[in-house]
Amino acid sequence: MNIALYIITFILLIISYSKDKKKTKTAVKKAWKAFENILPEFLVVILLVGILLAVINPQLISKIIGANSGWFGVILASIIGSITLIPGFIAFPTAALLLKGGAGYMQIGAFISTLMMVGIVTLPVEIKYFGKRTTYMRNILAFIFSLFVAGIIGWVVTIL
Repeated sequence: MNIALYIITFILLIISYSKDKKKTKTAVKKAWKAFENILPEFLVVILLVGILLAVINPQLISKIIGANSGWFGVILASIIGSITLIPGFIAFPTAALLLKGGAGYMQIGAFISTLMMVGIVTLPVEIKYFGKRTTYMRNILAFIFSLFVAGIIGWVVTIL
């Protein structure tokens, strides 16, 4: 599947280059610059997760945020997700690694949804643009919704 996507991307790049060389070169330069900016974050997070998974055995991950950790694990994963600032393209592979390491689906659902929707680290910026009331309401509702999402995931996993 990945090879097919690379081939399609390469073909589309050639088509773009044949239509407008200047725009294509500019787009490739911008894409490379974005890649260079993202790469350090990506490598650090992957390195940290790799070290964590090497140091922490699957039994401990399973105990803390595994399927049997229940709502305690969901709340813990939600809190971690709320205070962590990780881009989505890093968060999803990290979640896959945690699942392989023994984390539960409900807990990972809570982690990812709070990670994407709740922003404790970004509160000052959000308050500046939207005001305190709106910012706090949005974050509280997003946190509650994340718990709801985790509950739905737990329910779906149990019926399958």
